[in-house]
Amino acid sequence: MRVASFCFFFLTVSSWAQVVVLKADRLFDGQSNTVVSPGVVVINGTRIESVNPTGPLPAGARVIELGDATLLPGFMDAHTHLRGGGQGDSATRQLAGLTQSIPERTLSAVPMARVTLRAGFTTIRDLGGAQMMNIGLREGISKGYVEGPRMLTVVNSIGTTGGHCDSTNGYMPGALAEGMENPAVANGPDGIRAAVRWNVKNGADVIKVCATGGVMSLNNDVDSPQLTQEEMNALVDQAHSMGKKAAAHAHGPEGAKRAIRAGIDSIEHGSFLDDEALRLMVEKGTYYVPTLMAYEGVKEGIAGGRLDPRVVRKGKLALDAIDRTVRRAIAAGVKIAFGTDAGVYPHGRNAGEFRLLVEHGMTPVAALRAATSATADLLGVADRLGTLTPGKIADLVAVPGDPVADIRQTERVFFVMKEGTVYRNDRAR
Repeated sequence: MRVASFCFFFLTVSSWAQVVVLKADRLFDGQSNTVVSPGVVVINGTRIESVNPTGPLPAGARVIELGDATLLPGFMDAHTHLRGGGQGDSATRQLAGLTQSIPERTLSAVPMARVTLRAGFTTIRDLGGAQMMNIGLREGISKGYVEGPRMLTVVNSIGTTGGHCDSTNGYMPGALAEGMENPAVANGPDGIRAAVRWNVKNGADVIKVCATGGVMSLNNDVDSPQLTQEEMNALVDQAHSMGKKAAAHAHGPEGAKRAIRAGIDSIEHGSFLDDEALRLMVEKGTYYVPTLMAYEGVKEGIAGGRLDPRVVRKGKLALDAIDRTVRRAIAAGVKIAFGTDAGVYPHGRNAGEFRLLVEHGMTPVAALRAATSATADLLGVADRLGTLTPGKIADLVAVPGDPVADIRQTERVFFVMKEGTVYRNDRAR
């Protein structure tokens, strides 16, 4: 009987120890139009138990006072590249691929993951890797080997021969061993289907395709379409039939429209989207991920003289167009998710996208929703993430003051919780 009593006492104390109460002056739940005061969230283990409860707080709970701050859902970035091997254009990345081993390149991504999480981004979608590095990083984070955000990832981006996602562009013919060729480079509807299947076989959460040329590669136009309509139809059909969402890198309007007509889930970048493309996106519910921080990274690369002249030419064209495109997309009512193309700029600065979205015409509240509930919907995780709702996973961040009054407060995250574990609390020092 004494043993039973002791066990009951131990279990009761253990359950108490799991309960954490976060208190701040304000709270944004990820889906509302306003910030509310005060902000109180009760967390039991890895889940949110209640938000601004009206009754007494749980007895024995650990209370974390955050003061003049706003609690928000953990931020999400729908377009990242947590890969080792450096930043910059294709030539820079190719050099790293030839001089670093795969284990070294994978380990070099670990601090990128850590700084991303500590910047407040608890969930990311990684849209380009190589040699299974991003899959290994995803598994290492999920198993607790390394600290980082929850990852949904491709294996390799899918592209056509010589296109933006053909990662061996720029090498001398015959320079690479056969095994270093990208197995996701394909041609024709059957080849594209096979590339989707290869990605899923090897652990992809999402499928990415390069529907047009790009800025950072060396040998194609930034806006040229790179898949036929039949190839794009095959890609989206195969991805959806295997339960995977699909994202299209697309700068130019024709390649983007082929992807939208095929039923793609999101258009990434979209520098030169025209009115027809935007209208189709509204009709089909296609998300737009503008990745404005990528343009900042290109601008900084040009100013610093770090980019190949071919990249500079394409980058300037995209920079000239993106503001008009984003403003027209917002006015048209296109659904916008939050993505930054981290890796084109230094990791950890992801929150700069909030400021840029506002500068390009979004309201602060809409920008906050873009990084929380909207991106959760795009990623297919809205049932468990993206809002401060009882029963959802306890991913929360806190920023000083009120981010609706000053959106740049999102760049000053000082508290990060992922799945009920506190990874950062600067005010506890």
